Amino acid sequence: MPATPQPHHRRRRTHRLLAAAAAVATVGALAAALPGTANADEAQRTGKHPGRYQDVQLLSFNDLHGNLEPPAGSSGRVTEVQPDGTVKTINDVGGVEYLATHLRKAREGHKYSVTAAGGDMVGASPLLSGLFHDEPTIEALNKLELDVTSVGNHEFDEGPAELKRLQYGGCHATDGCYGDEEFQGADFPYLAANVLNEKTGRPILKPYSVWQKNGVRIGFIGVTLEGTPGVVTAEGVKGLKFKDEVETINKYANILQKQGVKSIVALIHEGGAPASGSYNYNCDSPGAGDGISGPIVDIAKNISPKVDALVTGHTHAAYVCTVNDPAGNPRMVTSAASFGRLYTDTTLTYDRWTGDIARTSVKSANHVVTRDVLKAEDMSGLIAKWNVLAAPIGNRAIGYISADINNTGTESPLGDLIADAQLAYGKELDPETDLALMNPGGIRAPLTYAAKGSEGDGVVTYAEGFTVQPFANLVNLQDLTGAQLIQVLKEQVSGTNAASPKILQISSGLTYTLDLTKTGADRVVTDSVKLNGAPVDLTATYRVATNNFLSGGGDGFPTIALGTNDLLGADDLTALEKYLLANSTPTTPLAPPAANRITIVK
Repeated sequence: MPATPQPHHRRRRTHRLLAAAAAVATVGALAAALPGTANADEAQRTGKHPGRYQDVQLLSFNDLHGNLEPPAGSSGRVTEVQPDGTVKTINDVGGVEYLATHLRKAREGHKYSVTAAGGDMVGASPLLSGLFHDEPTIEALNKLELDVTSVGNHEFDEGPAELKRLQYGGCHATDGCYGDEEFQGADFPYLAANVLNEKTGRPILKPYSVWQKNGVRIGFIGVTLEGTPGVVTAEGVKGLKFKDEVETINKYANILQKQGVKSIVALIHEGGAPASGSYNYNCDSPGAGDGISGPIVDIAKNISPKVDALVTGHTHAAYVCTVNDPAGNPRMVTSAASFGRLYTDTTLTYDRWTGDIARTSVKSANHVVTRDVLKAEDMSGLIAKWNVLAAPIGNRAIGYISADINNTGTESPLGDLIADAQLAYGKELDPETDLALMNPGGIRAPLTYAAKGSEGDGVVTYAEGFTVQPFANLVNLQDLTGAQLIQVLKEQVSGTNAASPKILQISSGLTYTLDLTKTGADRVVTDSVKLNGAPVDLTATYRVATNNFLSGGGDGFPTIALGTNDLLGADDLTALEKYLLANSTPTTPLAPPAANRITIVK
């Protein structure tokens, strides 16, 4: 029988994060030596009488998404903008074996070091982790000695009960245990301050934690984006309420201050877009441009001055920026891209006399997780263990390609391929199916021509297909009128998607013009929308294939949720596998689609 998750009582690192429950101890006795003197330097060196100021190293990363093995293609690259404006691509980055080595090397010489994350540690994961409900990733994060993380939206892909199992341990409710030992859960706390149980009104997991060592105390508050219900299936957030990020963080900052914890870091699974795609983008550097934009800017500007630094995520961007708090004081805001390609190293100078962070001394930088270092042996062993279980499933060939099929661009070759696969599968379910629409966020990685193992170049394995579409979303058929279909296309660039458009990937036969010189819904040229060369009839009914995430109105497409005559099929990966097997062989591999269905005017 699957074990019932028990309260989390295991803590292998007893000096680490502890719940704040009492007022801070008097620090006068700790300040026997003044900073900047020989006595203070000696006190810092020996640790007998700590000086007033103590540098604390904060290592952070975000959006790992279960990428234990080195990510491939564009997911395994970062870029760097050179002083002369040229862009340098740094290939072969990421992989938990290398991330572990880099973090462990970074900690050397730092007596005070804490490691935190900004959510989406799991979910949308490659097969090695996703096949086992991300237990391998939690085990890896335990070995990495992660101290704390916020939840992200993808932590809710399988619902709150499964998230609690990842925290507290126990066997999976359906699949049971994968070995002789019961899954132990996370050694670190997942923080979910703004995720409430609708019935009780209380956070479903701890809202905050306090890291402490030798009198140094730093509080962490963790939140995910308030808009999580719009980017997760309805079943995943059933019974939950997501509160405003600023309101929540300010509430718990006050609580921590009342408990005597004056140094506070917010872990926020929400982010922004930097003016440059450089991995080491710093808003304060000469020529940095307009800094960062997006939701995190308003959040950062309104969070209480009691909070000293923000670790962010969600947008998979890289930046190290200062954004002024409500009092006009600069505050560090960081993000380390995604998939374990980067980590951020921040220095927080802790004042033992005040218990607060000296803001003007905060320094931060992003660092590349290169693969030119030794692999961490314990991570290699963990990967090997789980690969033994995954190999019989993951190594199966499901298709053949003649070149890389990328998932980048407004309309991507892989987006076209997946939409075509869902259209073909939709026609199996109902021959009257007319078209398919695919949300770009559901396409998590490219298909690469180069072999990742012994399968041979051009072979698409089940593991690779799983990495592309890991959500197990079901293909869903619906009836939409022509007017509704055009409204759906306009919702790509209007409503909640106005500021950050989400361009649906479309199946063969559907064409239209996207005029980027215009604004809002007008960007979709109504008269240009055609199906198989004929204008869409506003009064006609069209049979449309999507996935059950989109059919529920996800990603800011409420009109899709108005569709009728629903018919659910198998999962989207099954549709992709069927299409690849039907349209490719070892001697006649599938070429990348042209990605020319949307005409873009700039």
